[in-house]
Amino acid sequence: MDLLIKGGTIVTAKESFAADVAVKDGKIVAIGKDLPFEAEKVVDASGRLVLPGALDVHTHMAMPFGGTVSADSYLSGTRAAACGGVTTIFDYPVQHKGQTILGLCGEKNDVLEKEACVDYAFHCCITDLNGGAILDEMEEAVKKGITSFKCFLVYKKENMMVDDATLTRLLLRAKELGAMINVHAENPDLIDLYTEKFLKEGKTSAWYHYLSRPEFVEAEADKRAVHWASHLETPIYIVHMADKEGLEACIKAKEEGHKVYVETCPQYLEFTCDVYKREDGRNFICSPPMKGKESQDALWKALKAGYIDTVATDHCPFQSYEKDWGKDDFTKVPNGCAGVENLYPYMLDAANSGKLSFERVVELCSTNPAKIFGCENKGSIAIGKDADIVIYDKDKDFTISVSNMHSDYDHTIWEGKELHGYPVQTYLRGKLVYDNGEYVGNPGDGKYIKRKAAK
Repeated sequence: MDLLIKGGTIVTAKESFAADVAVKDGKIVAIGKDLPFEAEKVVDASGRLVLPGALDVHTHMAMPFGGTVSADSYLSGTRAAACGGVTTIFDYPVQHKGQTILGLCGEKNDVLEKEACVDYAFHCCITDLNGGAILDEMEEAVKKGITSFKCFLVYKKENMMVDDATLTRLLLRAKELGAMINVHAENPDLIDLYTEKFLKEGKTSAWYHYLSRPEFVEAEADKRAVHWASHLETPIYIVHMADKEGLEACIKAKEEGHKVYVETCPQYLEFTCDVYKREDGRNFICSPPMKGKESQDALWKALKAGYIDTVATDHCPFQSYEKDWGKDDFTKVPNGCAGVENLYPYMLDAANSGKLSFERVVELCSTNPAKIFGCENKGSIAIGKDADIVIYDKDKDFTISVSNMHSDYDHTIWEGKELHGYPVQTYLRGKLVYDNGEYVGNPGDGKYIKRKAAK
């Protein structure tokens, strides 16, 4: 054997149990008590949890946006992922008029092959059908393992928004191919209306970012997306759910038997819109923004009840000087916050404090993302799966600071957040890549994950 992890408590989406894990050639080959194997490397996990690596299915590395590029390159962003127990990231390349899916993702893959510190996959954002050519190309993309595509119902002025007809075409085409359409749901016309009003009135602080995109502005678009998907009988995945009313529409559709999948993010679980009243409120500007306490409570309730399927990050950090562009005008702030290194530790802390079970956290952060997006070899500690393994110390106290993160940004919205329990090791296909605060892997360790379409 290459690796034997002994004496830990394995956590799956369904149960926890004491057992050893044996790894050979990057795969889990045996699970059981007191396994009688010799191994090149033996790890004592006594008193610790042995978890599957998390999948962060919503990241924006090296993304051009808001007049700049997000602060994490593919190297630094995936390095940070490894150090937080995330062993697979999904990135969102944005296609524009004239670009092809495979051409764009191929360019990204050329970089990731050299820089990726964890495994990776793509959701491709479709902004223009190129006269229908994109609908044809989707079939070839699915064959290449790109089985999910994103639509923005917002960012009209940035030429990224799709109209309802384009959304419908994409939903129906994805259904034919066994693919998934992911949707960023907000109403652009209302956002523009409110933004214009506030700027005219000289109301330019970060607080008006929230007021220009309040709960019902997101909810309307959530409802519209779910309405089309339900009536067209197509699956749909709503990204970064943040509002109560839209969440309720998704829950209703789920209860009626429709394939509506819901993602939320740690920032919506931790912060409310009150952060935008802070002196540094611009640092928290992301879209959709954090919402009120009622929406936050609804998210936690849905997490516990099983109505939210995944937790991901929408990781898209910018440097503080770039955020400062909007110090006196919220519309000039690049939208996005850090999160990829904080996802698993934050959610596991919630389990450690009794808000959720550890099994539920594994389900939300690992098993469900792998299942929904066709990563057959990911998402669980099970024989035959990739040996993407995180060893977690429930007793290790940790305070998040920009100084102990592994990204390239110069500030974090998570500064000072205290966690009880923290990952101490991360293994990517059996290779140790993170060890007690230090990244010990190599750029290029990560591999492209070719995903399977739904049957």
